[in-house]
Amino acid sequence: MGILVVTGTGTEIGKTIVTAAVAAAATGRRVAVLKPAQTGLAPGEPGDAAEVARLAGSHVTTVELARFPEPLAPATAARRAGLAPVRPHEIAEAAEKLTADHDLVLVEGAGGLLVRFDDDGATLADAARLLSAPVLVVAPAGLGTLNSTALTSEALRSRGLDCLGVVVGSMPAEPDLAERCNLADLPVAAAAPLLGVVPAGAGSLGPADFRARAGSWLAPQLGGNRPPG
Repeated sequence: MGILVVTGTGTEIGKTIVTAAVAAAATGRRVAVLKPAQTGLAPGEPGDAAEVARLAGSHVTTVELARFPEPLAPATAARRAGLAPVRPHEIAEAAEKLTADHDLVLVEGAGGLLVRFDDDGATLADAARLLSAPVLVVAPAGLGTLNSTALTSEALRSRGLDCLGVVVGSMPAEPDLAERCNLADLPVAAAAPLLGVVPAGAGSLGPADFRARAGSWLAPQLGGNRPPG
């Protein structure tokens, strides 16, 4: 698996932390994290790619293709800033270039799978299709996640894309009934295995602690030792 696209069923659900965990679990491998579009940050502020590198370690190379100041969908943020949007072929070309010097390239999207990157309607799914890359779906733990996960998985299948699996991005220490049941139901909704459960607050761990624990959150398909399912 040279390239893995990481998407979410929405925003603020732990996608960056999951990306960091996958990068951290890839011990002994050269890892690159590609963030096609970062929104909502001024120049010089650390973004998602920087957070992945902070948590996962010095073996991670980070690349950010574009940054837009307003916290909006990439297409809208680019248009309002008067800047050129990021196109799927640019994402694919950047990811493929990184494979020359890296064993694993993680492409972390913005928000959900079908968030627009440009005014032509291009999305992360288009970049994944150009790359023929599998897609990892990050989902929240609680009520409502089954529907959004099923819709994301259906969108992937309709485009001929492979859903590698689902990772819960932030599992509370004391999950409620829905959160507990969803661990069994998410693979059914996604028609793909549950490949990880990242605890809430994982991003606040110190980097060394994060790296030591990351493998226990992820299934072997993602470099961890957690049993899938």
